[in-house]
Amino acid sequence: MDEIHKYLPMTETAYYILLCLKNPEHGYGIMQRVETMTEGRIKIGPGTMYGTLSKLEAQQLISQVEEVDRKKIYKITDKGLSLLKFELKRLKELIENGDSIMEVKRS
Repeated sequence: MDEIHKYLPMTETAYYILLCLKNPEHGYGIMQRVETMTEGRIKIGPGTMYGTLSKLEAQQLISQVEEVDRKKIYKITDKGLSLLKFELKRLKELIENGDSIMEVKRS
């Protein structure tokens, strides 16, 4: 568990990349999916994408599963999935605490 804490808090870019890699995907596909998922709020550029993929792979949070037409296909590892689940729980706690203090009612 202590090992997970060294990756927190996650950047939005890393969070969305890990989220997208629940299913195998290549960098360009991730960029498109994140832009669609966030309704254009987040646009990951190639430099950021490939830098983050390299970092996540070095941290063993993702792994390359194959290469198709010179496109590297990645997938989240078990370690990455544990981190993603922990981050999701952390974010939910932030929202619940904020809602409580700000007296926000959600249906």
